[in-house]
Amino acid sequence: MLFSEHEQIFHEPRGADVFAQDAGMGSTFESVIPMIPAGKDIQAALDVYGRMGFSVVWQDENMAGICRDTVQFNLVRNDNAEWASNASFSIGVTNLAALYDEYRHAPAIVGPLEPKPWGRVEFHIIVAPGVCFQFYDQSLADD
Repeated sequence: MLFSEHEQIFHEPRGADVFAQDAGMGSTFESVIPMIPAGKDIQAALDVYGRMGFSVVWQDENMAGICRDTVQFNLVRNDNAEWASNASFSIGVTNLAALYDEYRHAPAIVGPLEPKPWGRVEFHIIVAPGVCFQFYDQSLADD
């Protein structure tokens, strides 16, 4: 389906009664589980994420669900370098210094733990095939 067809579907006029019904449902977004490109080899990606403390929740030949504490991701076998290099995730954690010590020698590119101009202390890690994770101290962000 072309984008213009999607646009038409999502922008078709709807009656006021439909909007009233939707508004009365009181839906609350509870979670999101992003899909992350894992490269050509799901097992190799699972090994990397396993060394980062993630557990496998489910797995098949093309995808896998992983989690660490309350954070979840779905890894997707896909070697599209453009998707991977544009995938970035910001994760708030407790005890950021301990996580930095844990990840300093991870099989990835690990940036310095440092205060940022926007007021957070954070570090970045880039894992194959180019996915970037930004970790920040959640307790400082809550202040």
